[in-house]
Amino acid sequence: MDKTLNLTIVSPEGVLFEGKVKSLLLPGIMGLFAVMPLHAPLITQLTQGVITFYEKEHNQEIVIKSGFVEVKQNVVSVCVEQ
Repeated sequence: MDKTLNLTIVSPEGVLFEGKVKSLLLPGIMGLFAVMPLHAPLITQLTQGVITFYEKEHNQEIVIKSGFVEVKQNVVSVCVEQ
């Protein structure tokens, strides 16, 4: 079983990230939340904050103003405004 997520983060300027990650933290409207492999399906709004995602050996962060996220079958699609 694959223990990664396929993550795509896009903004009006273009694709900010596309690849496999172990997990990620997102600034939801109800607070910070984590997405890990086998997460339940979800669509929610994001608020101002930092998206942190964990690749094989290092972490990356993207600062956002707002956005939306969809999680479905280990695929995470994020649309943000920076």
